[in-house]
Amino acid sequence: MNNKKISVIGLGYVGLPLAVEFGRKNTVIGYDINQKRIDQLKKGFDKTLEISKEELKQALNLCFTNDLKDIEDSQIYIITVPTPINNDNTPDLTFLKKSSELVGSVLKKGNIVIYESTVFPGATEEICVPILEKISGLSFNQEFYCGYSPERINPGDKKHRLRNIKKITSGSTPEVAIEIDNLYQQIIVAGTHKAASIKIAEAAKIIENTQRDVNIALINELAIIFDKLAIDTQSVLDAAGTKWNFLPFTPGLVGGHCIGVDPHYLAYKSFELGHSPEIILAGRRINDSMGSHIIDQVSKIMIKKNKKISNSNVLIMGLTFKENCPDIRNTKVVDLIKELTSLKCIVDVYDPWVDKNEALTQYGIEIIDQPDKDKYDLILLTVAHHVFKKLSISQIKSFGKKTHVIYDVKYLFNENQTDGRL
Repeated sequence: MNNKKISVIGLGYVGLPLAVEFGRKNTVIGYDINQKRIDQLKKGFDKTLEISKEELKQALNLCFTNDLKDIEDSQIYIITVPTPINNDNTPDLTFLKKSSELVGSVLKKGNIVIYESTVFPGATEEICVPILEKISGLSFNQEFYCGYSPERINPGDKKHRLRNIKKITSGSTPEVAIEIDNLYQQIIVAGTHKAASIKIAEAAKIIENTQRDVNIALINELAIIFDKLAIDTQSVLDAAGTKWNFLPFTPGLVGGHCIGVDPHYLAYKSFELGHSPEIILAGRRINDSMGSHIIDQVSKIMIKKNKKISNSNVLIMGLTFKENCPDIRNTKVVDLIKELTSLKCIVDVYDPWVDKNEALTQYGIEIIDQPDKDKYDLILLTVAHHVFKKLSISQIKSFGKKTHVIYDVKYLFNENQTDGRL
């Protein structure tokens, strides 16, 4: 296996770390259609900030390209493209289908295609394999083979990284499953788990995030109830957490490209099979409604301080979907901004982690360089970046007018230091 050439298709949060790890041992081609991304990586810069310049240098056998000819002689293709959702919450498989077409155009006898993109159970064999067969003219499990090894990348997490996260593997035949498992064992220090089938591996991945989504939805609903009871949610969770088997989830905005997306993939497949997934969809509805709940809470607090939320100056501190990473995909902070804009608020967004051009292109949001002092009626702490944690409450208060409201979505400060929290 060591002498087989690997091509990793898609060099985002998932593909790049994978290409780098394999590039320490194997001949690896990192392929991406984005010329700008390729140029940056060749210069040693990863805009996702997941891989350092030094780590890129250590991958001695890795090179980057957007030229299809460079991957024609590979024996293993690993597809790591995004799988987002459409506006109606149905799976958007555009990237998956196009990458399958691309690989199918260079596929040869004996090749293996491994998918890492999160999909509903059955997608690899029902959607991707027919495309590979049609484009290549080869027969599945006779002339080429497939596998599925779901990604478990956690953007911004420098502790749980690719090498020390256990990897699920699977293959389309027992022999290929063993070969794929052995391949990943070369780079995964934490070890692997060989699933009994591709469909089982797909299902295992999608329920990981669905379970988290449902659990967070429960805590979000409890937070709404506790607000009506006029008791602090975190204080309740601290007390309940003294029991050994209480699960430590916290309320919040649930966005990003995994937890906020994957349940819809499972729900879609469930509907196809004639079953309405009530708990999964209820969890999604609750989590999607949290933006409105937060603005309702904030409005009540402002009224108590004799301040109107409409036409107020608002500072949003944090745009990314989670702390300490530049990823703004499917960030639910946007929901807050939309709600506030509908109330004719003048909203400034401050997030030193975010690429300004990306925020403008994706959401039409202009990121400010630094908040002005004595300017804001309302300050919303929406992302728990380390850079925000280092600020004292007095520094944050200095951004506000003499009378202002500070609302802490992420529990950056103690209950008595702000005017409210989720």
